[in-house]
Amino acid sequence: MEPDRILSPDPSTSKSKPTESEKEKFIEWEDYEHEVARLWSLSSSLNESKQKKQNFEQKLRSLIQVKEEALSRLNKLEEMKERVEARKLVIERIKGQSKVAAENSTKEEERLSSEVRSLLVAGTALSVASKQLQDSRRSLAGERGYVRLTKLQKKLRLRQQFMISQVSLLYPIKISAGPSEEQELESFPSSSKSGNYVGSKPVNQGSLTILGLHLTMAPFTKMSFFTDKKEVQRSASALGHVAHAVSLIASYLEVPLRYSLRLGGSNSYIIDCAPSVESSDLLSSTLLTANTKPVEFPLFLEGQDTTRAAYAVFLLNKDLEQLLNYIGVRSLGPRHVLANLKELTRTIQSAEFLDS
Repeated sequence: MEPDRILSPDPSTSKSKPTESEKEKFIEWEDYEHEVARLWSLSSSLNESKQKKQNFEQKLRSLIQVKEEALSRLNKLEEMKERVEARKLVIERIKGQSKVAAENSTKEEERLSSEVRSLLVAGTALSVASKQLQDSRRSLAGERGYVRLTKLQKKLRLRQQFMISQVSLLYPIKISAGPSEEQELESFPSSSKSGNYVGSKPVNQGSLTILGLHLTMAPFTKMSFFTDKKEVQRSASALGHVAHAVSLIASYLEVPLRYSLRLGGSNSYIIDCAPSVESSDLLSSTLLTANTKPVEFPLFLEGQDTTRAAYAVFLLNKDLEQLLNYIGVRSLGPRHVLANLKELTRTIQSAEFLDS
């Protein structure tokens, strides 16, 4: 009996095309069991390798999945880290702003505290002043208060009226009969306390005089060889009388004159403590000095410059205007010396002066 032949492929012939003799492999029966065992062992090893491969693939898949999850978590952590950093920046900025706000609030609190302290001090002073005001009101409400003050003021006004009436008797200003072409006024309007003119008298009904002396303005504007010397002397005497009357009235009313007077009868002077540039331009160039020393201007023409004398009359009328404004009456004009003096004495001797 011929031994059984078992055909098995030869691995070495897999690379080249096997021949007819190489296609078959003859195994002896005695080696069959060994060959089967070897094949079984190889099959078991192959199955085991496949199982290991599957296990390895499963582990690899799980590892890849874990790696993917780890990468995803890492990305999320990076995003969270960026958000945290952004929030940190926002928090730092808010902290800076809150610090500045705290400093500003501290400064504002200090300022408000100082203002509150000032208000407390002012409130205390106000309460003290209010108490003093109430005390003053109580003192004025009684017979020895406001009523007494009013009586004393009326007595003072009456005394001033009496003293100035004596001045008007000492230097009476009257309207002389007959026309005069070179008189101070063309008319003598009477005015109310508000300064509105009530009426005027015609030129031919007379002119104003003080102690019977006319105040003629023509020599003060133009002095010539043919000017009447007596008329110049009479005007100087009239201006001396007006200056004395103005000085007395100002002292009785307790009004310091803007332009003080140096009385000397018909040789009186008026003093300008701060002559303006405009007034100095009208005078000689010797008056234009750097220092502002008081300058005296003559109220007479004899031996004097007509411009200086005319400016002295202007300043005298300014003193009259000051006194008129003090009692609430408007001036009649810059050239109306006697008319302003008459209006001053008339208003002071009226009943309106007592009620002012």
